[in-house]
Amino acid sequence: METLRHVVLFVHLIGFAVLFGAWAVQAFGGRREFTRLMSIGMTIAAVAGLALAAPWGLPEGAELNYAKIGTKLVVLLAIGALLGIGTSRQRKTGTVPAAMFWLVGILTALNAGIAAIWR
Repeated sequence: METLRHVVLFVHLIGFAVLFGAWAVQAFGGRREFTRLMSIGMTIAAVAGLALAAPWGLPEGAELNYAKIGTKLVVLLAIGALLGIGTSRQRKTGTVPAAMFWLVGILTALNAGIAAIWR
C-alpha cells in the first residue's frame, strides 16, 4: 500500500511540473497566455493531491496535517479559478491580464513551497 501511495505522490509531482512548466514556457517565451496543458497539469495535481489527502497507506503512527491540506486546497482552488477566468477572458479578448497570469505562477510556486517546507 505504501508503494501505491508513493506512485500517487509521483503523479502529483508530475501534475505540478506540467502546470508550472507550461506556465514557465509561456512566461519566458513572451506570449503570456493560458494553455490547455496548464489546465491538464492542474487537474492531474488536484486529483492526485486529493487522493493523497485520504488516510490510506500511511506508515503506522503517521497522521495527516489537515491544516496543510486545507491551505494547499485553498491555493489550488484559487489557481483553478484564475485559470478558468483567465481562459474565458483569453477567448473573448485574445489576452490574459498580466496580473492574473503572474499570479498563477506565483500561487503554483507557493503551493509547491507549502508542500516542501511545511511539516
